[in-house]
Amino acid sequence: MPALPRVAAALLLLAFAGGTHAASVSSVEVVGLDDEMEENVRTSLSLVDAIGDEVTWRRLAYMLRAAGDETREALEPFGYYSPRIVVERVRDGERRVVLDTAAEAAEAPADSAAATAEVVREAGAARARGVGQAPLQVVITVEPGEPVRVRSADIAIIGDGSDDPYLEEELDDFIPREGSILHHPTYEASKARVSRRLAERGYFDADFSARRIAVTRAEHAADMELVWTSGERYDMGPTHIVQTPHEVVDNALLERLVYWNEGEYYHQGRLDRLRTSLNSLDYFSRVDITPRPEDAIDHEVPVDVTLTPAKRDVYTAGISYGTDSGPGIRLGQQRRYVNRRGHKALWDIDYADKRKMLTLQYRIPAFRWLDGWYTVSLQAADEQTDYIDSRRVEFAASRSGQYNRHLNLVASMHALRERWAYEYEDDDDPTTPPVYRYATFTYPSLRATYVDIDDTLFPRSGYSGSLLLRGGVEGAGSEASFLQFHARAHWYLGVGDSDRFILRGEYGRTETDALNGMPPSLRFYAGGDGSIRGYEWREVGPRVVGDDDKGFALGARHVITASAEYEHYFGDGPWGMAAFVDTGSAFDGSPDLRTGVGIGLRWQTPVGPLRLDIARGLDDPDSPFTLHLNIGTNL
Repeated sequence: MPALPRVAAALLLLAFAGGTHAASVSSVEVVGLDDEMEENVRTSLSLVDAIGDEVTWRRLAYMLRAAGDETREALEPFGYYSPRIVVERVRDGERRVVLDTAAEAAEAPADSAAATAEVVREAGAARARGVGQAPLQVVITVEPGEPVRVRSADIAIIGDGSDDPYLEEELDDFIPREGSILHHPTYEASKARVSRRLAERGYFDADFSARRIAVTRAEHAADMELVWTSGERYDMGPTHIVQTPHEVVDNALLERLVYWNEGEYYHQGRLDRLRTSLNSLDYFSRVDITPRPEDAIDHEVPVDVTLTPAKRDVYTAGISYGTDSGPGIRLGQQRRYVNRRGHKALWDIDYADKRKMLTLQYRIPAFRWLDGWYTVSLQAADEQTDYIDSRRVEFAASRSGQYNRHLNLVASMHALRERWAYEYEDDDDPTTPPVYRYATFTYPSLRATYVDIDDTLFPRSGYSGSLLLRGGVEGAGSEASFLQFHARAHWYLGVGDSDRFILRGEYGRTETDALNGMPPSLRFYAGGDGSIRGYEWREVGPRVVGDDDKGFALGARHVITASAEYEHYFGDGPWGMAAFVDTGSAFDGSPDLRTGVGIGLRWQTPVGPLRLDIARGLDDPDSPFTLHLNIGTNL
């Protein structure tokens, strides 16, 4: 019988098959592909959608035949246009080939059609045996074959944008290139990136003048033609700032953040910088910046800035408990805008049984040179613990500036007055006053903070760090000459879908000939959370032992610490576990390193991860376990 009549006979047999009898597919297995291609194939298969459902045998036979076309079309975006596809059905351990595209390519469609018709014939036999409802497994084996590669690529921009160096870079980075596999998702992503870049740089009239991909299957080759007509580049127009429902600061203050003049070339980066500056002021809960090229006059784009004020006051309250400080409370208030000039103020009090601190701060926005703040602050602290009696008052005036999106700089001047006495020096005679030491230091400092991470609440990629340099000169407001350097760094590396690896390091160094005259607040310490877990707060470093055999930290000239931590989260979170090792020391001469290890519980919250760690020091066999609780991201 000729091939066509045999196919017609198979279709006729399908039509007369018992439509009321049902079959089901229990599983569909795709073999021979990588994960990405397999996922796309499974998404395209009607057989997968029918898993577990009862369908007629006629419908099942159609889906088995359609699986070939569906699989081939699902592979084309990856550059595979001529795969070999074998579809097999499995029941009771017996495998039967339903479709083999290689057989069809060899001009034997009747064989495949007969195999499809056999599905229906066996349906009748199965019903006769009473096993008509037995589920089938389907196995689709794919040999992708030779991929289609780009033979020629004509990618260009004509018009004003043809001489734009940034657009030329985008074209140079376009993939796929000549000789590359024709990977459609990559092609579409590159095409969208160039179109987006044209809009970002003010070519709002840009459009395609040619967009074509011609695939020659027999030669496994593709010819690409992709040409944009950029049109004329637009310029920056007037900027309109509106605060709604009411104004909280003068618009004249905000207009100083507009870094461009009307008539300068348009670039989306200008708007992004304005948005960052407005957000950093923290006056507004919402910042909307909308360019309106459709309303441009003489190719100048007006920009609308709509600002929604945030709550004027932010209050904080909490309770605390520390081994050294005892129970305590913390209260604070921040006023986001004191007046229409945008000044800010805050107060914060941390009042515990043995440690108290009061902070007052006033800030004025600064826009000259770099966006930032002029800040004056006053801090008073009183500490009455088992090892020290100290009081400190410090005044600081600073100017901060955002150098770029990652780097913030702060220059400040400090005036410090500190009084302290160590309890181990007390002779327990109530008639003898404590032996107090006094120090006055006036010194400048420079701080640089760098943050380049993918997520400020839960970073999985990037790094952050800070660098502090400060020093004073004896006789110029300070009682001793000193120079101090202190650096911290964090590195985050995502592992898999949710895990992460965290490295942390710290190094501090002091150059002075009068360490004994340096107040405790200008010395270095190690131990505790954020330093070396497994040891108590400030436990590692130079110490003295009192009559009760308790050790007390004196502070050191230098410090070095390092930490490695691995976090594993269960499923999609938010719960996880961590294992870590910390090491380091505070020291005057050579470091005497101490190492602690531990495990922790992690919980992702809207304000950052909550971390509960239990750790133990390895350098003392009698060292107790320590418990550490922290919330938020340490940068």
